[in-house]
Amino acid sequence: MSYSVGQVSGFAGITVRTLHHYDKSGLLSPSDRSPAGYRLYSDADLARLQQILFYRELGFPLDEIAAILEDPQANALDHLRARHRLLNDQITKLRRLVEVAEHAMEVQQTGVELTPEERFEVFGEVTFDLTYATQAHLKWQHREGHQRSMARAAAHSKEDWAKIMAEAADWRLRLRTAFDAGEPADGTPAMDLAEEHRQHIARWFTPCPTDMHARIADDFATDPRAFALVVPPTEQRPGLAPYLRTAVHANAVRQSRGDGG
Repeated sequence: MSYSVGQVSGFAGITVRTLHHYDKSGLLSPSDRSPAGYRLYSDADLARLQQILFYRELGFPLDEIAAILEDPQANALDHLRARHRLLNDQITKLRRLVEVAEHAMEVQQTGVELTPEERFEVFGEVTFDLTYATQAHLKWQHREGHQRSMARAAAHSKEDWAKIMAEAADWRLRLRTAFDAGEPADGTPAMDLAEEHRQHIARWFTPCPTDMHARIADDFATDPRAFALVVPPTEQRPGLAPYLRTAVHANAVRQSRGDGG
């Protein structure tokens, strides 16, 4: 059977212009002509086109495709291996670009407008997981408290962040000490640490009533990405996240009774 340019374009999913280009370059010339002089493709032509499209999908340039198809001694496997190596190299480069883009997005999502060098200097191991930051932003973006928190975070200077992180590091040390010493999560030392964390949020980001603090602590216990914002993985202990959650909820009850904090 023979097929017109339009028919081949339709079922091959490529443009007529592309077929004309393949014809002009000698890569794929129709075997037949109609009585009126129109190009007609044979089944053998379509088989060749299928090979061309396969190699094009893998990113082979047209001249290399022509060499593979025209040289009976050409080792297609060698060409494919070389293309495989090249594609893997490109994937590695693209992954690096994705990481750069994610870090840039991360800055925007968290409101922390520091250079990468400043971020590393200030935050060290404490990192903002992009997926968590994005989900949190989408979840709370219309809440006034979240908007206020993002605005204040964006306004903090490098010096402000250094103070914030120093406070947080000191608090984490005392939290771990209480946990390691076996202090009960609903005891006064643990509740005092929970209240200190609540005041830290209020001082640097947004007013944090106890019910809001309890919701934040619930995330600590259920989402490792959230807890990593407070305690880096290298400083965590098994059970520390639920310990903090219990302390926060116990402190909320204590505050509601006006017993302390």
